[in-house]
Amino acid sequence: MVPVHRGNGSHDPLTDPRRGVETDSTERPDGADEEATVTATNQATNPVSFRPGEFEVSPDGSGRLLGSRCRTCGAHFFPIRAACSGCLGTDLDKVRFATTGTLYTFSVVRQSTPAFEVPYVLGYVDLPEGVRIMSQISGCDAEEVTIGMELELAVEPFGASEDGTPLVGYRFRPAGAVAPR
Repeated sequence: MVPVHRGNGSHDPLTDPRRGVETDSTERPDGADEEATVTATNQATNPVSFRPGEFEVSPDGSGRLLGSRCRTCGAHFFPIRAACSGCLGTDLDKVRFATTGTLYTFSVVRQSTPAFEVPYVLGYVDLPEGVRIMSQISGCDAEEVTIGMELELAVEPFGASEDGTPLVGYRFRPAGAVAPR
């Protein structure tokens, strides 16, 4: 991925709140700033994460969770962190996690705030990298959820920002389930 320019000299595609926005920094024959043009166009049409730094959204609508890997001991963490809780090292790489996992455990939530339709399922998903992530489970009825089921990451609508940019969040759904559009 080509870094996104935010106008302040920062070019970190993993922590930029518009991550997932592809840019093309090649020079145009007319001298216009191609990177700024593509970024402005994509910012208006491509959804962005409602939790910057936790996952990135690609132009095709797919997503990847972002985390850290300790260079000293190899431990993985979600979300991104500055220090390893295993060896206390500070030499960590930013990584993109696999998009599939296995349901470790779950709970069916039957009472919630008015903002959430009930029932819904919250579960812990084990990723191949050894990270366990809490997530809402979607794409099936609560009665269909079973411990050990294979899940895949899904990017789903979550509303809009103050400027109207579509916001998305992540959930896990049964592998092969069709995502809502």
